[in-house]
Parts: sequence; structure tokens; C-alpha cells
Amino acid sequence: MAHVEVHHTHRIGWLRAAVLGANDGLLSTSSLVVGVAASGAPRGQVILAGVAGLVAGSVAMAAGEYVSVSSQADTEDADLAREREELLSDPEAERRELAHIYQERGLDASLAVQVADQLMAHDALGAHGRDELGISRFTTARPVQAALASAAMFFGGALPPLVLVVLVPAALLSGVVTGTSLLALAGLGALAARTGGAPTMRASIRMVFWGALAMGLTGLVGRLVGARV
Repeated sequence: MAHVEVHHTHRIGWLRAAVLGANDGLLSTSSLVVGVAASGAPRGQVILAGVAGLVAGSVAMAAGEYVSVSSQADTEDADLAREREELLSDPEAERRELAHIYQERGLDASLAVQVADQLMAHDALGAHGRDELGISRFTTARPVQAALASAAMFFGGALPPLVLVVLVPAALLSGVVTGTSLLALAGLGALAARTGGAPTMRASIRMVFWGALAMGLTGLVGRLVGARV
């Protein structure tokens, strides 16, 4: 029977952006709703603040992810271009450099040279990119993918608090939004951890802790400001 292993490294690019977007959408919108509701504002103003936060947050997440990941991609491209030039100008030095890397990882000198020779004959730039620079097809930056995943997940995460604003009585709004959002954050943390093959409990606790802190502080500020306005 063939030995089959399941890994999750190929999901890093979109998973990080998706988790960040969903978490930020749910947490920021819930905190915004709780803060504005705690100030005593009418339901219409709470809805307006939530919708504005949803739209602005989705666009900001997409732009932020695209810019930051594009910067990473530009750096990777520049490093690969530099490596390509070095391979053309001094391939022997690059071969010795790659062999030295393999020696440091545990191969003896002669085997390290053989491995470097064979890998460079097959794909010299790929070998140096992966083993010298740490750039591979699984972890390379993909700006558009990250931007779309982050924006879509922010939008999806921001919707539940807004639906609750419409459906829940004003007197119960802050408590219901807080409790529901914390449960959703726990589920989101567990889902993200499971998707990435990591322990779920620690991820859930981490999400709930920061969510409770954010909503608690925002609600406190809403009460204090609302009492003075």
C-alpha cells in the first residue's frame, strides 16, 4: 500500500489572509456595534455605523493585503533576479554555496556536492530559491489571492453582527452580539486551526480572549462617551 501523507503548507497563502479577514470582520464590526449601542445611540445609527465599518473594512483589508503581499512578492522577485545573475556570472561559486548548505544540513562533503550538481542540472534557480532563499511554490506571495480572500472573509465575518442589530431588541443587543460573536470567534479559531492541521483548542481560546478584550474595551468607551454627549 502506498504511503500517503497529508500536509497543509500549500494553504498558507490564502489561509492566513482568510483567517485575518474573517477575524477582523467579525471582531471589528461586533466591537463597533457594541460600542455604538452602549453609547445609547438609536438602532438606525448602530446599523449605519456597522454598514460603514463593513464597507470600509472590506476595502481596507483588500488594499492592505494586496500592498503588503505585493511588497513581499517584489522582494522575492528581486532576490530571484539577483540569484539568476549570480548563476550566470559565477555558477561554480553558486554550486559551492549550495553544496555548503547541504553540508550544514547533515550531508557529507562528497554527497553534498553530488546533490548540488544534480539539482542545479535540473533547476538551478529553483534549487537556490528554495534552499538558499526559502522561496518555494507553496509559500510564494500571491497578492491578488490574498486580497480577495481577505476582503471576502471580512465581509462574511462582518455580516452576523449586522443581522443581529436588525433582529435583536435594543435592550439585549450588546449582550447578544458579544456572546454570539465570542462563540463565532471560537468556532473560527477551531476551523482555521483544523484547516491548517494545528491544535484547535489553543486557537479558539486565543481568539475568544482577544475578542472579549476588544468588545469589552469598546463597550466601556461607548458608555463613557455616551454619558458625556
